[in-house]
Amino acid sequence: MSSAFTDFLTRNVGEVNEFLSTFFYDKTDRADIERYLYAPLGAFSANAGKRHRPLICMLACAAVGGDFHAALSAAAAIEHFQSAALIHDDIADNGHLRRGKPCVHVTEGVGIAINCGDYALTLVTDAILRDSALADDVKLRVLRELTDMMQRTVEGQALDLGWVRDERFDLTVDDYLTMATLKTAHYSGAVPLACGAIIGGGTEEQIEALRSFGLDTGLAFQIQDDLLNLIGEREAREKDFRSDITEGKRTLVAVHALEHADERDELECILASGTTDPAALDRAVEIFEQTGSIEFARAHAIELIERAKHTLAGIELDAKCRELLLAMADFFVERLH
Repeated sequence: MSSAFTDFLTRNVGEVNEFLSTFFYDKTDRADIERYLYAPLGAFSANAGKRHRPLICMLACAAVGGDFHAALSAAAAIEHFQSAALIHDDIADNGHLRRGKPCVHVTEGVGIAINCGDYALTLVTDAILRDSALADDVKLRVLRELTDMMQRTVEGQALDLGWVRDERFDLTVDDYLTMATLKTAHYSGAVPLACGAIIGGGTEEQIEALRSFGLDTGLAFQIQDDLLNLIGEREAREKDFRSDITEGKRTLVAVHALEHADERDELECILASGTTDPAALDRAVEIFEQTGSIEFARAHAIELIERAKHTLAGIELDAKCRELLLAMADFFVERLH
C-alpha cells in the first residue's frame, strides 16, 4: 500500500518544487546578493528530498474537504523551515554531505551558510503573509502553529546537541522519545497535517486527530532515519553512513544499548571518540545488535505506526486521502526494505 504514497509524492512534487523556486529566483538585480544568498539557498532547496512534509500538508487540507492547492503556501513555509533547520544542523554536526551533495557550509563557508539558513527562516512567515487567498484569522492560526513548531524543534535540538557536548550517557528511552518528538515529530508530521486541516476548514476533532497521527508517524520516521544511518544500504550512498555514531548521537538504538549492554564502557568510548574508523563503527553496530537495540527501535516504530492508524479510525475524512495517509504511515517504516 505504501507505493500509493510514493506515487502521490511523485505526481505532486513538481508543483511544490516550482512554487518553492519562486522564493529564490529573480529577487535581486545585484549580482553579489544573488551569489551569496539566493543562488546557494535556491540550489540547496532545489536539491530536494521527497518533499513529504509539504505534500502531507496539502493532503490533510484535501482530507477534510478543502482544496488541495489552498495549502500550498503553508506547505512551502514548512519546507523553508526544513531547509533552515538542515543548513544549521549540518553546521552544528560538522556534516559533509546532504542529499548526496556537499553541505552549504562546506561550499560557501560557515558564515554564508548561517545567513542562508536565517533567510530561509524569514520565509516561513513570509509565505503565509503573502498568501492573499487565506483569510486573516486562518493566517494567524497557521502562524501560531508554525511558531510553536519552530520552538519545539529548537528545544529538541538543544537536547540533542547538549547531550553530546556534555557527554551525557545517563539517558533513558523516555529521554530520547521526548527529544525526538520535539526535534522531529512536530515538523515532520504533526504540524504539516494540522496546518493543512486548518486551511481546509476541518473540525477540531479532525485537526487534533491528524495532529496526533502526525506526532506518532513523525516519531516513527525519525527512528527509521536513525536505523537507516546505521544499517541502510541505498541511503548510505547519499548520506554520511553511520555518522550518528561518529557524532555520538543519542539515538533510540544507542540509548537502549547503553542501558542494556555488558560492553557499556566500550560503547561509551566509541560514541565519545568522534571516530570514523570503519572497524569501530562496525563494532558499535555489533553491540547494538547484540543488545537487541536495533530490533527494539524497529519494533517501537511499528508500534507507533499502528497507534497512528488507530487514531484515524472513526474520524471523518475523504476516503482516498485516508488511504494515502495510511500508506504514508506504512512508507515511514518500510524505508529499510
